[in-house]
Amino acid sequence: MTTQAGPSAVVPGTTADGRKTVPGPRGVPGLGNLPEFGKDPLAFFERLRERGDFVRWRFGRTPALFIAHPEAIGELLTEVERTFDQTDLGIAFRTLLGEGVVVSKGADWRRRRSLVQPSVRPKQVKSYAATMAECAVDLAERWSDGQRIDVKQEMAALTQLIAVRTIFGVDTAADARAISRAMDVAQREIGAEFSGIGAILPDWVPTPGRARIKRATAVIDAEVARVVARHRDGDSERPDLLSRLLAARDETGAPLSDKEIRDETVTLYIGGHETTSSTLVWAWYLLSRNGRVADALAAELDRVLGDRDPGFEDYAELAYTQAVVKETLRLYPTVWLITGIAKEGATLGGAPVAPGTRVWSSQWTTHRDPRWFRDPLEFRPERWLDPQEAEDIPEYAWYPFGGGPRVCLGTRFAMVEAVLILAVVARRFRLAVDPEEIRPVPSLTLQPDREVLATVRAR
Repeated sequence: MTTQAGPSAVVPGTTADGRKTVPGPRGVPGLGNLPEFGKDPLAFFERLRERGDFVRWRFGRTPALFIAHPEAIGELLTEVERTFDQTDLGIAFRTLLGEGVVVSKGADWRRRRSLVQPSVRPKQVKSYAATMAECAVDLAERWSDGQRIDVKQEMAALTQLIAVRTIFGVDTAADARAISRAMDVAQREIGAEFSGIGAILPDWVPTPGRARIKRATAVIDAEVARVVARHRDGDSERPDLLSRLLAARDETGAPLSDKEIRDETVTLYIGGHETTSSTLVWAWYLLSRNGRVADALAAELDRVLGDRDPGFEDYAELAYTQAVVKETLRLYPTVWLITGIAKEGATLGGAPVAPGTRVWSSQWTTHRDPRWFRDPLEFRPERWLDPQEAEDIPEYAWYPFGGGPRVCLGTRFAMVEAVLILAVVARRFRLAVDPEEIRPVPSLTLQPDREVLATVRAR
């Protein structure tokens, strides 16, 4: 049975070469298209995509350009820092992330990236794999046949524990609970401000949402400061990410400041917890609705693993499991938009882009474009294993982790984590997710609109 995942396929509405710039829907004075965007950002981007690959619109008073062609998306991602600048995503976003590597610019970004990158290189990710698998095994051993679970809650708790252990090097429930509650509040408020009137309000305007995210961030800051202090007084050779950041030195021999440590730690936590948790929830949702894929996944796990649990050395052999994760990220990309500000000399598709224009692309629409993906709404991991079909997918038609010089540093960490967790759990169980449709809600990451209830079925 073919499983459909989402709304109807987008019908291309552009010229043959995908280069024509067309006007978007009419907005309202002072707000532009912000009300329509804020009501349902994913549906809004779908409507823009129906008009073409290059669509003009207005984000409040700011001129905006939506792009959907992979070549243009590649230009935006690879030319960042040169002809495109990082976009200010609002005070709520900055309150949580500070000036971490995701939002910093220029020389400051290059310095931060050089200091953070060694902590997430393949060699380091390999050292974290055992913790990922152990935590997944502990979770699976607590489940039993016929048990009812909230998949969203279970995956969040699991990835939180992995993040707390690998990033902070601690293993107490208090750490995970305090940070988790605060992160949940922060994520909701960032999504609400980004797609609402708060997106165009000056930073100095107080709102209830801004007050809530400040309180949540204060909890996060206190937890991070406490753990950093514990690390400074302890063993400097500990293998967690925080210890590596504390030991890092730039070309002048200077360490990261306490503020920089805080910003990068929070950034890594979000990347290591929020994105993987969401990806796994959507994976279980899709697997539950497509028995053929679930059978193929189980067959690979039986063949590669037998009756044992996976380790890092199994990652390369779990090709179908990797394809399940990639296909999940195609249909439900955790990071659902990329945006940048055009600088002097910016061009896209051979045409100039006026300085100050805010350029947008959405993984949600590009990943579901029938020009790049055959049967775009079908959950079919095999598309990534067929050499010819995979070869026909253009670069930047699939970009769940961004790309170019600012590609997500945690890409390898996230992929290994998702594959190992999926392998550990799917070797033992299938999750029969309740049949009601679950819709994606774009906030800081792409989240289910409600709890995801399922019955655990032993294999």
